[in-house]
Amino acid sequence: MKKLMTLIAIMTVLSLGVFTATDAMAQMGKGGGGWGQGTNYDRIYDPKTVVTISGEVVSVDKITPIKGMNPGVHAVVKTDKEMISVHLGPEWYIENQDMSINPGDKIEVKGSQITFEGKPAVIAAEVKKNDEVLMLRDTSGFPAWSGWRRR
Repeated sequence: MKKLMTLIAIMTVLSLGVFTATDAMAQMGKGGGGWGQGTNYDRIYDPKTVVTISGEVVSVDKITPIKGMNPGVHAVVKTDKEMISVHLGPEWYIENQDMSINPGDKIEVKGSQITFEGKPAVIAAEVKKNDEVLMLRDTSGFPAWSGWRRR
């Protein structure tokens, strides 16, 4: 009977360890979802095509740039010349920043100019609004939300 109780106790501890490890791995994966360094989407950012645009935010929406990615946030910005889509970053990251971007805001965006679905777009590296600055990528395009992996 004592051996049976010991066996049950060991099985319980092992089961808890497996569930805890699985949950921890799932949490580590949160925030990636195709937005991390080295992913297909990340490779679109090109430091050689960095531009600065400024204008008024017309809308802020969720976007899934590439099938299978976690949702991201993009803003449509009306400049003096055009309406341009600005890809900000993964939804979970953008929603947890101190600076919010809303329709009607006047912003300045620095980022990589790309063509997305046949239209011009910018993958934002930095967004300025009034005296606030939201850093999304470094000068080489490395995403801020992946920064913990670099250390």
